[in-house]
Amino acid sequence: MKRCFWVDEKSEIYKDYHDNEWGIPKYDDQQLLELLILESFQAGLSWLTVLKKRESFRAEFDNFNIDKIVLYDDKKIDSMLSNPKIIRSKNKILSAINNAKIFKQIQAEYGSFSNYIWGFTDGKIIKRTKDILPVSTELSDKISTDLKKRGMKYVGTVIIYSYLQAVGIVDDHDFDCFKHKK
Repeated sequence: MKRCFWVDEKSEIYKDYHDNEWGIPKYDDQQLLELLILESFQAGLSWLTVLKKRESFRAEFDNFNIDKIVLYDDKKIDSMLSNPKIIRSKNKILSAINNAKIFKQIQAEYGSFSNYIWGFTDGKIIKRTKDILPVSTELSDKISTDLKKRGMKYVGTVIIYSYLQAVGIVDDHDFDCFKHKK
């Protein structure tokens, strides 16, 4: 079974993520928040590093319950910074809390974050048409710019493009990957 070039075939967690999650359209705001936060923690690191710590992130971020995250205080932040099972970057932790607050504002404005993010493509999935895999596009530029204007951090165009792939707005499976849909 042929997978996308980036999948480490020796890593079960990577294969499982590719086969059962990456590129599958997501509309649930809790899943969208989880992946947005995880993508921001991935900045400067490998996605595999984040995947290996994902369950610890879920525990530390109260299963990505937005109503809890927006209330995190200094005590909670200190607790997170002392947890070796997650990525202990104070800037990224503070950014995740900040981004959750803005995520909640977007939910109020659009009815859901899903409505907001899928609205950039009118609900359509963008399918890869070239054999070259970009790291960013006009779409990721546009979304990144909008999220930054709203005050989000760690949402540069490369992170946002990776996010769009993860949540299935962009279908970037390699042409010879078994998950590629013609």
